[in-house]
Amino acid sequence: MSALPSRRFRKKHEQILLSPLFLLLLGWLISVALPTALHWGWNGLLTPDLGQKTALIVASVAFVISHFLVRKINTSYPGGQSSMFIAPQVITIYALVALISLLLMLNLSRFILLSSGACALFWFYLEHFCTQKYRRLKLAVIKGGMSDHLFELEHVDSRSLETLDLEDVRYDAVVADFHALSKDDERFLTQCALKRIPVYDASFVYESLSGRVRINRMSENNLGALLPTNVYETTKLVMDLTIVLLSLPIVLPIGLLTALLIKLESPGPAIYTQQRIGLGNKEFTIYKFRSMRFDREQSQQFAGEDDPRITRIGRVIRKLRIDELPQFLNIVKGEMSLIGPRPEQPDFARQFDQLIPFYNYRHVVKPGITGWAQVRQGYTDDADATRIKIEHDFYYIKNCSTYLDLHIVFLTIKTMLTGFGAR
Repeated sequence: MSALPSRRFRKKHEQILLSPLFLLLLGWLISVALPTALHWGWNGLLTPDLGQKTALIVASVAFVISHFLVRKINTSYPGGQSSMFIAPQVITIYALVALISLLLMLNLSRFILLSSGACALFWFYLEHFCTQKYRRLKLAVIKGGMSDHLFELEHVDSRSLETLDLEDVRYDAVVADFHALSKDDERFLTQCALKRIPVYDASFVYESLSGRVRINRMSENNLGALLPTNVYETTKLVMDLTIVLLSLPIVLPIGLLTALLIKLESPGPAIYTQQRIGLGNKEFTIYKFRSMRFDREQSQQFAGEDDPRITRIGRVIRKLRIDELPQFLNIVKGEMSLIGPRPEQPDFARQFDQLIPFYNYRHVVKPGITGWAQVRQGYTDDADATRIKIEHDFYYIKNCSTYLDLHIVFLTIKTMLTGFGAR
């Protein structure tokens, strides 16, 4: 789902400065043209030889891909506006372009590609901080129904309309709950649309900005929309298996060392198994590195943040998510994916199904090692928090795509570094 665009800037200088084309051209001058001119002089930029031309093309390709990827994640998903996503994306793109150039044995200057990547990082951070205040949405909200929840959202300037008059204030959009409109509200929204002011339904805006699909607003049509495409599921399966196989040289040594440390610290198996609910509401066996003292008779229960059962090694591997590595076997068996809703224990799933409408609908996709709810919300241990988690899961199911999966990967790295939600 695309985020809402900033539409209130209609002055010429505002439109030029915020124009995607202007930012792309200016960024190219700083990220590609400038390091090329400094290294080879203006002749190398204006009349390049074959090697210089190849370097220019490769550096330009890396910059353009980085530009659109940074812009895509920045504007498409809740939380994507953070500057923390810039460096990982740019470094990854330039590294991949360098690797492909090496495999194709292209004759180009490594210095140009490296300096272009450094200048691109500088440019994207400069662009981010210079345009940040302009990208904060300013919404005129007609109160009532779902619209009232918009005032709970951070990073959005939501202003209540006490009268049906914008009073010459420039807004990005007017928002209202289309299911709770009076005749006067409808006439006002019509006039706004005629004046080229965007008008949005509150549920759409809330979903776009919060990353959650409200359960109490579900309907049969919504349920039909919450289905991933066959093409996406097939592509995701291929990517899951490819990533698992390519990462084995790194994962296996880490796994063996983790298993050894667990066995040395406390008695019991290094890997424990547990029943979870997966695709199609079917039970399967999940594998995890043991992070608690072994107790075969222990009943199913949530692990608190300061749970005394957690071992010293367990606390570390939980924070770094190393305890989830054995689930690569679940991926190979087709029971899980790298990204998806976290699988729940059967007893808890049955309890939540009684308390939360549509709970089991989260099982229309494979569960994942990491997911949208985990990186946005963290750990949950009661029905109210689980309801919010389900709303995050529904958002993921409804909007699942390769771009969203990549966004979750970056957020997962942040989670691993900060320990957010680790229990």
